[in-house]
Amino acid sequence: MSIDQLVLGTMYFGTRVEQGTAHDLMDRFVDAGGRMIDTADAYSFWTSESGRGGQSEECVGEWLTSRPGMRARVELATKVGAEPDHPFDGEIRRTVGLGRDHVRSAVEASLRRLRTDVVDVYWAHVPDERTPVEEVARTFGEVVAEGSARRVGMSNFPVWQVERARAVAVAAGLQPVDALQLHTSYVSPRPGAAVPGKDNPYGWVGVDTLSYLDAHPGTELWVYSPLVQASYTRRAERPFPEAYDHPGTTARLAVLDAVADESGLDAGQVVLAWMLARGWRPIVGVSTAEQLDSALVAARAELAPEQLERLDAPA
Repeated sequence: MSIDQLVLGTMYFGTRVEQGTAHDLMDRFVDAGGRMIDTADAYSFWTSESGRGGQSEECVGEWLTSRPGMRARVELATKVGAEPDHPFDGEIRRTVGLGRDHVRSAVEASLRRLRTDVVDVYWAHVPDERTPVEEVARTFGEVVAEGSARRVGMSNFPVWQVERARAVAVAAGLQPVDALQLHTSYVSPRPGAAVPGKDNPYGWVGVDTLSYLDAHPGTELWVYSPLVQASYTRRAERPFPEAYDHPGTTARLAVLDAVADESGLDAGQVVLAWMLARGWRPIVGVSTAEQLDSALVAARAELAPEQLERLDAPA
């Protein structure tokens, strides 16, 4: 059973998902054995009237304070660096970035919103071309050393920067990166093809990512958007983006559907079970109890070794 490896994504908690529903979903997740809750200080500036983020962290923090003892039952992950440095008006001209002064103030603001004194994973949300990765590594290592975070993660970064940050932190005696947050799924777009909403060129798992993970077995891979916006289970109304239209997708979907039929799971549940069997941590963003329950079924599922072999075979 891999429920404790499943990550609950809370991007729209406090905005599109109203607070009462969000609190019920977190209760349901923890009662089922889930532990990790993932948010960001930027969530969700693009849906808020203020053009600023922080609503998701506020929602999670209010949930924690309304349930005494809950903080000991869960782990919290949040991110910094992706919010615009101006109220969002439909265009991002510049982000707040990952400069030392901003990160140091931002982590304190996140802790206040989350109503806690430490986060379990603190993520650099996106690369910042204005801030050398060496500075990012030292700043995040200091945040851990001073007790505001327990671990460090990097989201949407190229692997060479991850490795450089790790080396700098180790040399300085600071906490190195031990988690990556990127996008991938069971099917992949054509190389170089544009995918709507996924315009960060470093936000994808590639062969270099997998090689890095093999070389650093203690590093976790967290996967966002693992189900491609429900395209596996709602193919008629939510087809895969055009970039996924190639023979490899057709072949892999045929295997996926066969395993789904054999296992009694739906195709999306097989994808989550396959990721968990690989040791990856899928982030499931849900807005209803039905969606959460479906992910929990996947986390409890045990695919047979022969089924995993077929799923892993090249298309």
